[in-house]
Amino acid sequence: MFMRSFSLQPLRVQALGLVLPAALALAAPANADIITSHGISTFGELKYEAGFPHLDYVNPDAPKGGEISVWGFGSFDSMHPYTTKGRSGQLSSIFFESLLEGTADEPDSVYGLVAESLEYPEDRSHVIFNMRPEARFSDGSPLTADDVVFSYEILRDKGLPSFRAVIQKQVESAEALGPHRVKFTFKEGEPTRDLPQTVGGLPIFSKAYYEASGADFEASTLTPGLGSGPYVLDSLEVGQQIVYRRNPDYWGKDLPINKGRHNFDRIRIEYFADYNSAFEGFKAGTYTYRTEASSKIWATGYDFPAVQNGWAKKDTPPDGTLASGQSFVFNLRRDKFQDKRVRQAIGMMFNFEWSNKTLFYGIYERIDSFWENSYLKAEGAPTEGELAFLRPLADKLPEGVLDGPVVMAPASSERQLDRKNLRRASAMLDEAGWPVGDDGMRRNAAGETLQVEILNDSQAFDRVINPYIENLRALGVDAVHTRIDNAQMTERERSFNFDMVVGNFRTALTPGSELEQYFGSESAEFSIFNLAGFGSEAVDSLIDSVTAAEDRTTLDDATRALDRVLRAEVFWVPQWFKNTHTVAYYDMYRYPENLPPYALGTLDFWWFDQAAHDKLKAAGAF
Repeated sequence: MFMRSFSLQPLRVQALGLVLPAALALAAPANADIITSHGISTFGELKYEAGFPHLDYVNPDAPKGGEISVWGFGSFDSMHPYTTKGRSGQLSSIFFESLLEGTADEPDSVYGLVAESLEYPEDRSHVIFNMRPEARFSDGSPLTADDVVFSYEILRDKGLPSFRAVIQKQVESAEALGPHRVKFTFKEGEPTRDLPQTVGGLPIFSKAYYEASGADFEASTLTPGLGSGPYVLDSLEVGQQIVYRRNPDYWGKDLPINKGRHNFDRIRIEYFADYNSAFEGFKAGTYTYRTEASSKIWATGYDFPAVQNGWAKKDTPPDGTLASGQSFVFNLRRDKFQDKRVRQAIGMMFNFEWSNKTLFYGIYERIDSFWENSYLKAEGAPTEGELAFLRPLADKLPEGVLDGPVVMAPASSERQLDRKNLRRASAMLDEAGWPVGDDGMRRNAAGETLQVEILNDSQAFDRVINPYIENLRALGVDAVHTRIDNAQMTERERSFNFDMVVGNFRTALTPGSELEQYFGSESAEFSIFNLAGFGSEAVDSLIDSVTAAEDRTTLDDATRALDRVLRAEVFWVPQWFKNTHTVAYYDMYRYPENLPPYALGTLDFWWFDQAAHDKLKAAGAF
């Protein structure tokens, strides 16, 4: 019915908060020890050779022009996405580029963007980036190695806490070797497979801007920092609207990696207080492109005049990306959730099968894996490849991981309250020390009820959460559904002041050090990505194995072993996904015939059809 995700495909892969997917190269060595290349791929050869004319999935002749407008949820009070203070505006990282750029048709490759080439030894203990001397910030000032070093240092010292912890652990130093040549040296003993991509994916800020303005990087601000990307800020109205404008003087517009991309003159974001009002805005033509996350609206709502007249259309392009890991997340910092049986019992009361039939019009599938919709999903009993990683950790693993089938989400009947699951969950809570009292509520030995509050900032989620609350209360759980606004949600998530929330665990097809931010013990108390506050020695060891893997087979086995253990820990109640995009838009946008597997690319390589727009306008669509 509803996917809790409002952002569109980002224009650029940013490695802040979530470290870039791994990627590293093959190229002719400049000498016996140093590899020099135009890009880098974690395992195997790059798809695109040096001098490639354009990416295969773009239309290199796509026209420039027009506007695309989308919607944003709630409000914003900042245009600085790299601090925990304030709520940043949608797409507010759009201004900043990085040395390397990912593609949408390779899971583990990146290519030079601000960097023309990179040099690294076979052990990847350091990397040198040779930057394009023509690179400029949007005010025309040169982008140099000093800006790259400054950006690394300010992110290391003042960036998001979880990101700081990872990069401080991995990078020994960054130094400018010349105006357009910068070197990163990595710490000895750290897996280096992904580190050239990690530092190559950092957003680049203007050192001169911060020195001249005196801006505090840790403070919330409505004045965005100076970047070098293809878009600049055109206008904003706090809580109402943001407009980004394509920079006609963008320094990189003629690069082969940018050909056929960044086609819209303007990207406009209209903010709405809730999902239903946003849909009404789309019906009225207030904005023109919408990713539909409500199955009810998708099934029943698109009968308004713009659709009936053929002005707006529904579309379902295939989606080969990983599922988002959307789930109800337990806050393991709460004592009541320390016993896994409590978490299992609570999870059994969410009835996906009933929800999918009754609320979602049958369009979703259940998430079981942290790598759902991919070949990295663990299935059945562990393979020998997985056991090679699991057996040494036998005394640290949850029961059943070594010799049982992988944990799957609980199945239910198509009745809202599944009596079989209710009996099983009741027995678990009895065993865990939460028996039912005379009033039907479960209490521990201290007489405290088993209180569970599910926080929610979306009206569209009410009809999902309310039946779940009813089922929990039938179990004797003192469950409540608390509606708050999105600013309160941001504050409570960041301060970890919640029992359960809807969150996402976004993994990668070539997972790397971002795993530490979601699942690492060191991040459990402070990472805004590790909402659950989860950590275990076994998982830490498996993360190390994943990040140290030197070939794809080893990486895949280690990742499936990690998936198996994470699922056995039961710190989530997984929700749902689908393998198609459900989008609607006024029929003046076009995209290439052969979309890449890993991105829809709406704001990246779609384009505006001026003749179709003019026809719609003449017909009265706007």
